[in-house]
Formats: sequence, C-alpha cells, structure tokens
Amino acid sequence: MKYVTTIDGKEFVIEVVDERHVRVGDRLLPVDFQSVSGQPVYSLIVDGKSYESFVYQGDEDWEVLLRGRQFQVKVEDEREKRLKAAAGGGVVEGGEFHLKAPMPGLVVAISVSEGQEVKKGQVLVILESMKMQNELKSPRDGTISHIKVKAGESVEQKQILLNLH
Repeated sequence: MKYVTTIDGKEFVIEVVDERHVRVGDRLLPVDFQSVSGQPVYSLIVDGKSYESFVYQGDEDWEVLLRGRQFQVKVEDEREKRLKAAAGGGVVEGGEFHLKAPMPGLVVAISVSEGQEVKKGQVLVILESMKMQNELKSPRDGTISHIKVKAGESVEQKQILLNLH
C-alpha cells in the first residue's frame, strides 16, 4: 500500500513493501520498527541506522518526537488523498491551536509570552522527558492567547501547554 506523508509541508510517497522493507520515492530501504514495552516509544532501524522515537495520534495528525525534535506528520493513503483533492479539501490555518505535551515530562522553559506573535517553526516550549530536552515548535504563524503551564512544572501526556490563535 502507498501512503502520502506530509512533514513540514513536504510530501513523501511511502510504500510499505513488506514487514521489513519500505520504499521512499524510488529508494527501497530495509527497516525494523518495534514497540518498546507496549509504550508509544518505538525502536526504528532504517538502512542500518538506529533511532528511538515517540509516536502518538494527535487531534488531526500523528505527533512524532525524534532526536529531540517534534514533527507533525499527516499520513493519507493515495486514494484518500485523491478524494480530498477532488472535493477541494484543504488545511485550515485559522482558528485556535492547542499545543499539547507529546509525553509526560518537565517544562524546562517557555520561550514565549501571552499576546506574543510567533512564526511557524518557532520554539514555544522546551520539555524534558526521558533525559532529553525536546523543542516543541509552532505549527503555524499566530499569536499566543493563553499559557497554561509554568517552567518547572510537571505535565502529563496530551496536557494542553498553551493556546495559539
């Protein structure tokens, strides 16, 4: 099955060939993807390189934390993507966005203040979890409307950290 995956506005066509191989574009890659202890933490070996990632389903997209960076990943099968394009569906950039903790952790720093205008990709919060500091970035341009946590505070997975308009 082929999937269209969108990461940071870039589309990748990914085909799951079998349990041990995926094709990204025209590259066939050997992969090993295993859940660690039934947690949303995964061991991933791609083309002989080992990675540990934290993956969970967000409100609309998948949230992937890999090597200290958080990515919002949209995954659609080819048929679903064609149907949405034919129906004229698009991404809504307006409205309120709730930045949620991708995992339990400690808020190390909040880099913004209420009322501040931010740009897509700007670091909003630094969250420490599993002895790693992770930068949580803005998915779009907007204004910080409400900060719900403080530096030094422990948070649970999916807890709302701040709101962005």
